[in-house]
Amino acid sequence: MPIAEVNGQRLYYEDTGGSGPAVVFSHGLFMDHEMFSPQVEALRGAYRCITWDERGHAGSASDTLASFTYYDSADDLAALLAHLGIERAVLAGMSQGGFLSLRAALTHPEIVRALILIDTQAGQEDPERLKGHMQLAETWAEHGLSDQLAGIIEGIILGETWSGAEAWKAKWRKIKPVNMLGCMNTLAGRDDVTPRLGQIMAPALVVHGDADAAIELSLAETLAAGLGDAKLVVIPGAGHAANLTHPALVNPAIEAFLASLPS
Repeated sequence: MPIAEVNGQRLYYEDTGGSGPAVVFSHGLFMDHEMFSPQVEALRGAYRCITWDERGHAGSASDTLASFTYYDSADDLAALLAHLGIERAVLAGMSQGGFLSLRAALTHPEIVRALILIDTQAGQEDPERLKGHMQLAETWAEHGLSDQLAGIIEGIILGETWSGAEAWKAKWRKIKPVNMLGCMNTLAGRDDVTPRLGQIMAPALVVHGDADAAIELSLAETLAAGLGDAKLVVIPGAGHAANLTHPALVNPAIEAFLASLPS
C-alpha cells in the first residue's frame, strides 16, 4: 500500500510512474483518488499520473483528525511530490482539490508547471449555502447518512441521474464523523484568495460544468479572469464533478491543454 509519511500524515497515493511529465490530481470533498480514474486512464500513456487521498479522506483518514487548513493540504501536496522525487508537476484539482492547488501555487510556486482547476473557485462559501451544508453535516454526524441525505449529497456533487452514484454513496456511508466534520470545518473556514490570483503566473485551464449546483459558473469566470494566464472551458450539462460524470467532454480539453504546455 503506497503511503507517504509527511507532515505528520500518512497519505495514500497511486502513481502510474514512467518518464512522462507529472500530473497530480487532488479530489473534492467526500471524494477520493478514484474520482480521477477516467483521466488517469486517458493520460497514463503519455504522462506520469499521481492521485492521492487528502487529509480526512479514504486511505488517508485518521481517527484523530486535527484541525487543518487548505494551506496545510497544499503543504501535503508539495511534500508528496518531494517524496516521489518530482520537482515540478501540473496540479489538477476538483473543487476542494482546486482550493488546495491554488494555495500550493501561492505558497509553493516552484513546484507548479501549470494548473487544471475543475469546478472550483477562489472565494469563500456563500453564507446561506454554508449554513445549510453545516446543518446537513451535523445531521449526518448525529444520525448517520440516511438515504435522503445521501440523495442530497449525490445531487450536489454528482447530479441527479449519473449511473455511477451508488458506489460513491456506499463510500460516503463509511466516512467517520470525526473526518467528515473536520473536513467540513476546513471548507467553512477557508480564506478568500481572489485578491491574490494575479500572483499566480502558471498557465491554467479552468473547467466548469454549466449545471454545477455547488459552485456557479460565474465563480469560475471570476477565477479565470483573475489568473494571469487562464482559459475557461464550459462543459454543457455537467454538474460539480464534471471530470467524473462527463469525461468524454473534459478529457479532450485536458489533453489539449497539456499538449500546449512548453516542454
